[in-house]
Formats: sequence, C-alpha cells, structure tokens
Amino acid sequence: MDTLVSTVDQLWATLKDSITAYTGLSPTTFFTVLALAMAFYYAVSSFFDSPPPPQRSRELEEKMEPLPPPVQLGEITQEELKVYDGSDPKKPLLMAIKGQIYDVSQSRMFYGPGGPYALFTGKDASRALAKMSFEDKDLTGDISGLGPFELEALQDWEYKFMSKYVKVGTVKKTVPVTDGSAVESSELPATDDSAAKPAKEGELPAKEGELSESPAENAHPKETAAEEVTKE
Repeated sequence: MDTLVSTVDQLWATLKDSITAYTGLSPTTFFTVLALAMAFYYAVSSFFDSPPPPQRSRELEEKMEPLPPPVQLGEITQEELKVYDGSDPKKPLLMAIKGQIYDVSQSRMFYGPGGPYALFTGKDASRALAKMSFEDKDLTGDISGLGPFELEALQDWEYKFMSKYVKVGTVKKTVPVTDGSAVESSELPATDDSAAKPAKEGELPAKEGELSESPAENAHPKETAAEEVTKE
C-alpha cells in the first residue's frame, strides 16, 4: 500500500513539473483554464447541433387505421368518378387510365390532396399521362391524335397501374350527338325497324283508319266513289 501511494505521488510530481515546463502555468491555473475551455466548447457546439427529428407519438400511430379493402364499383360515369378525388377523406382515391379505374389510396402521398399527382385523381387522365402534361385541357381520357412515343408512355403507365393497384371499375363511355352534347351509350333509345320502313304502294297503313302520307293514295277513294255514281 505504501508503495502504491509513493508511486502516485511520484507521478503527480512529474505531471506538475511537466505542466509548468510546457505551459508556464501552475497546475491549478492549467486545470482551471482547461475546464473553462471545455465548458465554452460545449456551449458553442450546442448552437450548431441540429435538433433531433420529432418522433411520432404512440397515440398518433394508434389513430392511424389501416386502409379498407378496395370496393368494386362496376361501370360509373365521369361525374361519379369526380367524387373520389380525395376531397372526402372517407372515400378512396380513384384514377382511370384508358377507361379502367384503379384504387390508388395506398399512394395517398402522391395522389392525395397536396400530392404531385393530385390533379389526376378522380379523372381519366390518359392524355395527360401520355404527354406528361399538367394542363387542364389534357385531363381527359381522349387519346386521339397522340404520337407513337406518347402512346408507348401511356402503355407504361397502364402496366404500372395494373401491377401495383387494384382495378375497381370502368368509366362509362359517352357517344357524341349532333347538337354537340354527349349521351351515355346505355341511354340511347332503341330503334324500331318496322316503324322506320315506309309503307309500300297498295298496302294498308299500319294503324286502322290512318291515311297514307301519299296525296295520290288519299284521293283514290274519292275517285272510286265518283265512278260508282256514274255507273249507276
């Protein structure tokens, strides 16, 4: 024990001599300056350290509910598709390509409100995807007039959606009419071929007591009556 104490004393004496020889300061002054320097270093470095990233609380994670399974909608109109644009958080995010509707709810960060592709949601944006356009005039399913490279790009988008998202329906096609409006293909009236055919000469009208549209045929009964009077 005495040997250990004497060894420590010798080391301390050597350290004090070294501090005085190399710094010109007494051991007390040296350690005081060293302590102040370390305190200053930690104080300055704390201003430049980035704050730790905020961690999600357990309560927030518990509130996050899993996505419901996709619901098959069948055939719907473009107006009905618009309600699935993310404005209602309780409804899924739907988007159509070439008339095929896909549920993109799992990529809400891209297709949800505020996302880079949010303007495509709730629409058939085939033309915009083919042209990589964000203009309102291209937010349509009309792909007429597109070039081969644009059609190829659209095909790539379709393959991506088919492999990643669930198809939940189709967009009901519209048929243009002469007055510039459009009607649904399922709403067109059925034509009656028998009503469209004109009556042949010598045949009775379709309805009893109905006169023919031909003036000559309408006058024929009067001429016949006049002939019978003459004969009498």
